[in-house]
Amino acid sequence: MFGALGMQITELTADRVVATMPVSAATRQYFGVLHGGASVALAETVASVGTYHQIDKETKVAVGLEINANHIRGKRDGIVTATATPLHKGRTTMVWDIKITDEDERLICISRCTVAIVPKDKLRG
Repeated sequence: MFGALGMQITELTADRVVATMPVSAATRQYFGVLHGGASVALAETVASVGTYHQIDKETKVAVGLEINANHIRGKRDGIVTATATPLHKGRTTMVWDIKITDEDERLICISRCTVAIVPKDKLRG
């Protein structure tokens, strides 16, 4: 999904993850505005990448556990930017606050995502 939606990570630290995504045919819904699902995919991506960046990659994986989103404003074209900051960094979960904005820093979507940290040998599927 990362590549299909044109997402790009532009900043990655322990306390901040930033990624961009174009508003294009791949991310618009039927009526021509940014699809809420595309915003949620971007939000979960920055939270998951931020978590994965901080765990033992040899033995653990980061998987989305819960996400919510409020879609504040529509967007027809251009670029949106997701900025994620951790609210909680635990041993088995991390909780992230994500704000998605447009080029003028207007809020498009706000989200909170909980990411589970699970042992690789317990991952099913």
